[in-house]
Amino acid sequence: MYDNPNYLQSIRKKKTNMRGYPYDIPALSSLKELSFDRPVTFFVGENGSGKSTLLEAIAIGMGLNPEGGSRHFHFATEETHSLLFEDLKMIRGITRPKDSYFLRAESFYNVASEIDRIADDIHLAYGNRSLHTRSHGESFMTLLEKRLLGKGFYLFDEIESGISPSKQMEALVHIHRLVKNNSQFIISTHSPILLSYPHADIYDFSNKGIRKINYEETDTFRVTKDFLNNYQHMQKILFG
Repeated sequence: MYDNPNYLQSIRKKKTNMRGYPYDIPALSSLKELSFDRPVTFFVGENGSGKSTLLEAIAIGMGLNPEGGSRHFHFATEETHSLLFEDLKMIRGITRPKDSYFLRAESFYNVASEIDRIADDIHLAYGNRSLHTRSHGESFMTLLEKRLLGKGFYLFDEIESGISPSKQMEALVHIHRLVKNNSQFIISTHSPILLSYPHADIYDFSNKGIRKINYEETDTFRVTKDFLNNYQHMQKILFG
């Protein structure tokens, strides 16, 4: 497999025994250090387990806008991010990324609006057309195909919410193309398709903390597999 460019090698929490949000989330309260040893790292876990909160803190710590976009985006629709980033030390590699982007599903509308506001020639990097003229999923795919340049540090937060299963497989192709071009990804996801990327590290967030697991150990894989293989039985259980 491809060598990790090590733009971000690891993160360390500076303080311990902190109280209040987000330290009341078990996975984050027990966090001490997390390493990123491979080109692609996934965060998985139930809703509210802290994976998106940590991803956001990493984005801010790496100089990216908390609502999304590249390091050149400085807009703020609403200040809702936690202060976890102030408590994280970023252990960076010697090499600096030439490109970086934080793509989060919940605020990508705001990113598209900011691109339209900036106007100028910025649309050339997004297919020469406003992202608001495309569907949610089409916008994500346009960014993957047109905007991300490689040799980059990329953070994705649940982008599968706007992408069909077939397009998720296409997204894997683009991710792999960028990995081959010396890129590093950290991705929070519930998608069994995205999670299937080979040789990735998968960190599971739960009430027991954060631990590294294999693809087939994830709830995402097991629940999806069990449902698809026994969907008629599951319908009887769910609907009486």
